[in-house]
Parts: sequence; C-alpha cells; structure tokens
Amino acid sequence: MAVVKQCYYEVLQVAKSASGEELKKSYRKLAMEFHPDRNPGNTEAEHKFKTLSEAYDVLRDEQKRAAYDRYGHAAFEQGGGAGQGGFGFDFGAGFADIFDEMFGDMMGRRGGGGGRQGPARGQDLRYNMEITLEEAFHGKKATVTVPSSIACEKCKGSGSKDGAAPSTCPGCKGAGKIRGQQGFFTVERICPTCHGGGQVITDPCPKCNGAGRTRKEKSLDVTIPPGVEEGTRIRLAGEGEAGMHGAPAGDLYIFLAIAPHRMFQRDGANLFMRLPLPMTTAVLGGEVEVPGLDGSKIKVIVPKGCQNGHRFRLKSKGMTVLRSTARGDMFLETAVEVPVNLTDKQKKLLEEFEKDGDAATSSPECASFFAKVKDFIGAGGAGEKAK
Repeated sequence: MAVVKQCYYEVLQVAKSASGEELKKSYRKLAMEFHPDRNPGNTEAEHKFKTLSEAYDVLRDEQKRAAYDRYGHAAFEQGGGAGQGGFGFDFGAGFADIFDEMFGDMMGRRGGGGGRQGPARGQDLRYNMEITLEEAFHGKKATVTVPSSIACEKCKGSGSKDGAAPSTCPGCKGAGKIRGQQGFFTVERICPTCHGGGQVITDPCPKCNGAGRTRKEKSLDVTIPPGVEEGTRIRLAGEGEAGMHGAPAGDLYIFLAIAPHRMFQRDGANLFMRLPLPMTTAVLGGEVEVPGLDGSKIKVIVPKGCQNGHRFRLKSKGMTVLRSTARGDMFLETAVEVPVNLTDKQKKLLEEFEKDGDAATSSPECASFFAKVKDFIGAGGAGEKAK
C-alpha cells in the first residue's frame, strides 16, 4: 500500500504563501522542539524531525518549491511528473546544508558557498594607549611598537621552499572540509590537515617551517586626530598578524584612554573647572585669571556679591570636536572660601561688620531662611534640638 506523505506546508505549519523568512522561523522553532537530542529514544520525534528537514530543504529552494507547488511529491520521485527525473533528497547532505545556513555563524563559519575556506586570515591585534587631555585637544603623532607576526621574508609568505607550489590536501581532496557520519547526522567540519586551505606544503620554507610568517616586533606611526574621547578606537588595516600561507593580515586596533587632568574635568566637548574665590573677591568683586587648555590665559570678571556655586560659561573655550572646527564650552563653578586662622584684628573687624550691617540687606537668603524657621517654631512645628 502506498504511503501518503503529508503536505510540506502542513509539516512546517505555514501557509502556501509563506515567505522565506516565515519558513525559516517556523522550521527553526519546530526543529528545536523535535530534535533527537531533546527526545532521546523517541522514534516518532526522530521521524518528525527528518520530515521537517526534508520539507524545509524543498520549500527554501525557489526551483524546488515551484516544482512542488505544481506536481506535489511526485516532483521528487524518480520518473516523476516534473519530467526531469526528479530532484531527489539526500537527507544527510541536505540537513548539513540547512544546519550550515541557519547555525553556521554561531559555529564560526561565514555563510555562502560550499567551497574550501582558504588559508586563515591573520589575527587582529589590540594596543592600549594612554594620552593626556592636552594631547586629546591638540591631536598628536606617535610611534607604537607591536609584537606581531609578519610575512616570511624568505618565502614571501607562501610557506614553500624556493617558491615550490603546494599540493592538494590528501585529507579532503582539496575541498577544505570533510564530512563524517555520526549516527543519525552527517557532520561537516574544517579539514584538520590543511585547516580549510585545501592545499598542503610538501617542501616547507626552512625559515618559517611552512607557516609563511615569522615573529617580529614592528614600529608603526599613528596619527591621533584632535578631539578624540575616552575609548576611541583607531583601526590600522592590515597591520595585525600576518595570515597563514600568504593569507591577508589582520588589523591593528588602538584603544585610547585619557589620563585624569589636575585641573579640568571633561564631559564630551565641554570642560569643567572648580574656581576657588577668596571671600573678599566674592563680596567686593574683582578679576581673576584662569588657564585655557589651549595654553591661553583667560580673564574672568567676578561680579560683586558672587555666591558660592555660581557658574561662569566661557563659550568656545572647551575641547575641540572630532572632525570639526567647532569647540565646546568651558564652565567655571565658584567655591567661595571662608577665611580661617584669623588675627585678632580681623576678627574684630568682622564683629564690627556684623553689628553695623543689616542682615536683611547684606545676607538676604539667610534672613529669609531664619524668618521661616521662626514662623515654623512659632506654629508648633519645632522638633528635637540638634546635638
């Protein structure tokens, strides 16, 4: 009796008009549910998983899907209605391709094609560099020395002695990867003999032992542009480690850290500085001079009666902006200093000042506050005395 096969769209629980993305999403969900590893010993789940993979292999391919929509399952049977001798379905190979498509990136492969991987690209390198805030403001040129791998000078990176041509890898026959059966699955992996290159060195270079690269420190000139911030990354393409057997080199990434400054704090393009003021300058007003990060001297007019925490904004006196002619602002926040270690004469003068002065006029904020305190106490809201 003929076995009636279930409709592939019903197997994947999607409509016939489903897009490729909807097919993939549904397959991924169902495959995870019925995967044999999650259902050990369950032959029904194993059969369901195989049917899911078979259905997805057909419907994800536009030509196969068109044939299936027209002829149904007969399109994939020998001598079927497609008139092409059928498409057939190799479950082992088909599932390996599906697995590589959907989960290849997670396993370190980069999609596309089934050809050999080629020699491995060189590793990227990281170099940490600390600069001063002034260097971040002006920019700088620096030379860094990096321990790295470079292309072998003797064989010019080929790994072969006297330019001898490599031979086809006997392990994978030049494919760069091999397949093996593991129970229910066909598993594909990079060839351990040629590491995915498809070729092996039969007559290695004596200097690099066939690797095509040697260890050596190299010095590089680096230009740091004005306005860089903490964590800025500078990429030097092709200055990382050399690849194996002439493969492209990796990149060098320079990560910048900015050392703390003794006077300025930075927030983006703006600079902040605490400005201590003598009480007399804050009371009587005056003029003070502060430094700019660019080396200039900036005069600041302090108004009479300047209060603690007053903020001055010096426009365009802050940091340079990366890849721009603009500059941020500088902000000065006053910290009025109360006199300490007074002489007897100074104490007497302050006492006379207090007697002669009108608190409501000279210290309006204090007068207002203590008036509110008096009203609060009079209304019965006084609490426990402070100790």
